[in-house]
Amino acid sequence: MKVLCVIPARYASTRLPGKPLSLIAGKPMIQHVYERACQAKLPDEVVVATDNELVKKAVDGFGGKAMMTSPDHPSGTDRLAEVALNYPDVDVIVNVQGDEPMIPPEVIDRLAECFTGDSELQMATLKVAMNEEDYNNPAAVKVVTDLNGYALYFSRSLMPYPRNKPEGYKVYKHVGIYAYRRSFLLKYAALQPTPLERAESLEQLRALENGYKIKVLESDFQGIGVDTPEDLAAVNELFAKMNK
Repeated sequence: MKVLCVIPARYASTRLPGKPLSLIAGKPMIQHVYERACQAKLPDEVVVATDNELVKKAVDGFGGKAMMTSPDHPSGTDRLAEVALNYPDVDVIVNVQGDEPMIPPEVIDRLAECFTGDSELQMATLKVAMNEEDYNNPAAVKVVTDLNGYALYFSRSLMPYPRNKPEGYKVYKHVGIYAYRRSFLLKYAALQPTPLERAESLEQLRALENGYKIKVLESDFQGIGVDTPEDLAAVNELFAKMNK
């Protein structure tokens, strides 16, 4: 099984312009993500998919591999599919967000590994137990799964709603790292946006609405996404403590 790890890195960001090149501990954020992805054991190759020459130049500068993609893609999935078209011999593609500078390499391996020996699996992602302060935060996406670990629904609303709060009640947060079988990714990216996807503004609902299954692995990786200058300052502070 051949595995490709792709890191979409869109330069434009309304809340943090030039986000991939934002410095964390003296290095561009995209370099931190790339170097962590390269520590994973299963991917045969790691590539940054970007729409900006400055990002490509930065990746080339630290010895990474980058591919220029169209600036007109409406989503990261479309950017990922463009990369997939250039890798016809790849079996599984793992999509790592370019704003996760502390992504654990073992998370990438876990997602890739779950395709081994399961020819029916098309798509996989992660969940983590959610902190209660995020229950009513629409930016923290929730996921519920069936007894076999497949997604039933993703939502920005609290779910399951604790009307009769059972013992061991948990809310799970969706962690936005995905793995796809290449053939499915190309099919998925070609599907039209669906009603629930548009209502929630959650692209993964497109797969569920079209009847496809998404395997959801449980993890303890909370993720430290960098979306704002405040996030960037917090991550730099964390790196400074780690370096001490």
